[in-house]
Amino acid sequence: MDYRIEKDTLGEIKVPADKYWGAQTQRSVQNFPIGNEKMPREVIQGFAVLKKCAAKANNELGLLEKEKADAIAHAADRIRNGELDEHFPLVVWQTGSGTQSNMNVNEVIAYVGSEWLKEQGSETRLHPNDDVNKSQSSNDTYPTAMHIASVLKVEKEVLPSLDRLKSTLKEKMDAYNEIVKIGRTHLQDATPLTLGQEISGWHRMLEKTNDMLKDSLSYVRELAIGGTAVGTGLNAHQDFSEQVVEAICDETENAFISAPNKFHALTSHDELVHTHGALKALAGDLMKIANDVRWLASGPRCGIGEITIPANEPGSSIMPGKVNPTQAEAITMVSTQVMGNDATIGFAASQGNFELNVYKPVIAYNFLQSCQLLSDSMDSFNDRCVKGLEPNHDKINQYLKDSLMLVTALNPHIGYENAAKIAKNAFEKDLTLKESAIETGILTEEQFEEYIDPKAMTKPNAK
Repeated sequence: MDYRIEKDTLGEIKVPADKYWGAQTQRSVQNFPIGNEKMPREVIQGFAVLKKCAAKANNELGLLEKEKADAIAHAADRIRNGELDEHFPLVVWQTGSGTQSNMNVNEVIAYVGSEWLKEQGSETRLHPNDDVNKSQSSNDTYPTAMHIASVLKVEKEVLPSLDRLKSTLKEKMDAYNEIVKIGRTHLQDATPLTLGQEISGWHRMLEKTNDMLKDSLSYVRELAIGGTAVGTGLNAHQDFSEQVVEAICDETENAFISAPNKFHALTSHDELVHTHGALKALAGDLMKIANDVRWLASGPRCGIGEITIPANEPGSSIMPGKVNPTQAEAITMVSTQVMGNDATIGFAASQGNFELNVYKPVIAYNFLQSCQLLSDSMDSFNDRCVKGLEPNHDKINQYLKDSLMLVTALNPHIGYENAAKIAKNAFEKDLTLKESAIETGILTEEQFEEYIDPKAMTKPNAK
């Protein structure tokens, strides 16, 4: 392999000739051969936004020449376009401040920007620290990039996927609102409701988590940039933070603010704990919805079988004809991963020492993984399962007819004790409720028909 020699404060080091990173990135590659988890692309793109906007602010404040700011912007745009992904090799398991990833971005921008300047006929060259990292520290840039990445990931991927699933559930809720079925509590028969009402509970779950996610992002919109090393803003212009954040808002077409207390912004990541808590709530709701779907679709002959779902692939390598609820299984596995990620994020965020939390990369990695998994799995579950969900009318009607819990409608007419006698007698003698009511002499057939109306039981307060 061809190499070139790069230098940093520790001396010389060989860097692959075809890579755009510099000495500090190379040292990180060599010093942290840990795992396969790479720094998320979203964080790198968040850095690119930040570096471009920081250069713009430094230029406007008279601290950086325009041609250097333009070169930084050119390189940052190429990063955002995905042209330079191969030049960001670092793993999550590095320094906890993310310093090496900050320097990776600085070095790549310096290399690409300098090459661009050379093509323009300029003799000016970019320095990764003095120019690209001007007025910044890894301690404020990494959490800034992390917050940019997190807000954009939730807004551009998680919330749209959630909306698509929510929309499908609304369609099913409206379509099946007149199909009366038996309810279940404690996995036991309960009073009737409609299939639409049952699905409306799922729909409302997603409405609530949608709102919780949106509300929680207001805190993540606070950016640490301007705090530099410990939160004091040393080596940064007093207007730097506000101007960078204004530029970030323009660049991303999104709303961010400068964190009012930079000491907090560097050492605490409670905002991401809070937002990931909403992601965990979403995961919990998806777990419940998917479990309901696979229970209701269980069978086809020996389960509940009140609904049918698409048969996407063979379910067994040994049992011919078997089809499994695989989309439900996939999204429930995602839910368990998100819950595990939440534990990691919460613990990592609790480990701030004095002026800095040094668990930033693992927080970012787990947060963004949760977003990706939730978004992908919701779309897959929606497209390959929920859209094809259909009622099995024969099963629904059979269970409704056979249920003993319709007896609940008799309570106002004959009292709890007499209603219980009818239900107990029916269960013991394998009778229908009507047969039991007549046999016990508590009701006539006409009275039973008058009092028991499953559809009316789904709308007890209707006038």
